[in-house]
Amino acid sequence: MTVAHRAVEFIEFLELIDRQVPKELGVHVVLDNYAAHKTESVRTWLLAHPRFEFHFTPTYSSWMNQVERWFSALTTKYL
Repeated sequence: MTVAHRAVEFIEFLELIDRQVPKELGVHVVLDNYAAHKTESVRTWLLAHPRFEFHFTPTYSSWMNQVERWFSALTTKYL
């Protein structure tokens, strides 16, 4: 799948969140630096939805991502 296709899926996910979270609340989204999170279509969507605020983890900091840590432990212990 291309990055553009993944960006479309990501926007669909954001739309789901937008529908389900009360409109008076701000939405803070913590993201890794995956290219699909930074496409022009995502930036355009974000401008149209100012209650959403993106926070990106630092580049090369997979150790901060709990999923990455879990896979690392799994690999070390069982593979």
